[in-house]
Amino acid sequence: MSEKMKNFITRTIFGALFVIVMVGGIVWRPDSFILLFAIITGLTVWEYTGLVNDMEQVQVNRFISTVAGVYFFLAMSAQSIGLTEGFIVFIPYVLTMLYLMVSELFLKQPHPINDWAYTMLGQMYIAIPFSLINVLAFQNWSYNYLYPLSIFIFLWVNDSGAYCVGSLLGKHKLFPRVSPGKSWEGSIGGAILVILIAYAIGVVNNMTLLDAEEQPTLFSASLSIAEWIGMGLVVVVFGTLGDLVESLFKRTLGIKDSGNILPGHGGMLDRFDSSILAIPAAVVYLYTLSLM
Repeated sequence: MSEKMKNFITRTIFGALFVIVMVGGIVWRPDSFILLFAIITGLTVWEYTGLVNDMEQVQVNRFISTVAGVYFFLAMSAQSIGLTEGFIVFIPYVLTMLYLMVSELFLKQPHPINDWAYTMLGQMYIAIPFSLINVLAFQNWSYNYLYPLSIFIFLWVNDSGAYCVGSLLGKHKLFPRVSPGKSWEGSIGGAILVILIAYAIGVVNNMTLLDAEEQPTLFSASLSIAEWIGMGLVVVVFGTLGDLVESLFKRTLGIKDSGNILPGHGGMLDRFDSSILAIPAAVVYLYTLSLM
């Protein structure tokens, strides 16, 4: 068996396992959802801090940064499910951030501003976006897995469609300075597939709601088909931007993959780069609809 075929089989197996774990963790129970994304947040921050610590004149506290990121996610979860109210649950996180800044006074690092910048970037780039998925999942303290699940369905469909269409028809580079492999044709093809999937989700979801008693939620009890398509397009645009941002990050570090935790798929950042921007964008989109 050739090396290329072995890599394809490895990628296929671990890709399927990844999808099973993600879908199962989101759909099964609210506590499995929280556990799944707490682990994802921790592993991703841990990977990120390891990467930046390999840079010259940068030394981020890897352990505390990771614990802080996971704590922020769990604090958002606790507030979203109604276990706590107000700002008090975030006080330990704020104190931790203050500690990470003040500690540089005593560490005598040659460039402490680099440590501050990359520490805060890890929280803003990874911990906060992942934590916002709680806003999608928990509405008025009840669990609705369809919103977070749809985000990943849109991202997976977009990636697959963009790859297939881009491989066959791709001629015009989307952003060659950062990601030479992406094309406008592939991006448009992926977006069209997402529109079709969003339409299907909207139809099935609205048919299901006709047979169920409506529950008041933070967002509307259901999205119209047009609103589902709108969310799909928001996810496509910001998911693609998230992919490009991570490519720029890797180019800055001079690496090909962010890690090797997922054989054939790279690291955590490689796997979740699109969702890091798509999740906050989806939250803003749904809040905008709720205010209209």
